Amino acid sequence: MPIAAIRRKLMDGSISHNELDELKKDQRKGVQELLKRYQAQQEKQQTLIQMHKQMWRYEQELKQRGYVAVCGVDEVGRGPLAGPVTACACILPDGFQLLGLTDSKKLSKAKREEYAKMISEQAVAYSIASVSAAEIDEINILQATKKAMTKAINGLSQKADHLLLDAVRLDVPIAQTSLIKGDAKSLSIAASSVLAKVWRDRYMEELAQTYPGYGFDTHAGYGTASHLQALRTYGMTPEHRKSFRPVLEESQGLIYGT
Repeated sequence: MPIAAIRRKLMDGSISHNELDELKKDQRKGVQELLKRYQAQQEKQQTLIQMHKQMWRYEQELKQRGYVAVCGVDEVGRGPLAGPVTACACILPDGFQLLGLTDSKKLSKAKREEYAKMISEQAVAYSIASVSAAEIDEINILQATKKAMTKAINGLSQKADHLLLDAVRLDVPIAQTSLIKGDAKSLSIAASSVLAKVWRDRYMEELAQTYPGYGFDTHAGYGTASHLQALRTYGMTPEHRKSFRPVLEESQGLIYGT
């Protein structure tokens, strides 16, 4: 078989087991290189399938116990010096599959946006909610995080009957399971993490247009060297968290635009 034909068959998945066995005997260097790449891709695919099954087990176990609307909840933006803390609650359908879905921090921006579109289209229900920097200053970041999560849960179009949470417990009348590093252990939590991250990043990109010079579109409000320098140069904006020590220390109380 010509190498070009072999490549096409490997790429479209139409190659048979018998043909693969024959290719292993083919001494052409080009064929062996194609086969090596194909086998590596197959191994990667199997790894992703196993990861998917492992991350779906909490939802499956809860469904077997009689729960119907298992909801993953996660937040992004606890650590930044500026911008809101954002949470998402997401209920995925039975049979949901999105190979490679994991903690949003482990995904590229392009992959997060691709996954966010697929999740939002397939989810049974999802809701995103934020708490502003001003309110974070009033009630502290932990309480603000819990408030954002609760708002997201209450905003669902379908009521959740069990929550899967990432290392936190909420004062809500819904059964819940808290998982350490939950966004790497549960598909529902990972989906919420991706949706929340994409929403918040877009918010910070818009904020960069309102407050040029801070680089909100690149660091999303985190305390990078360039962000700290901007605080020293321009002062703090209404989107900065005054209760976070570096904001006051670096800006020395200077207010943007004054």
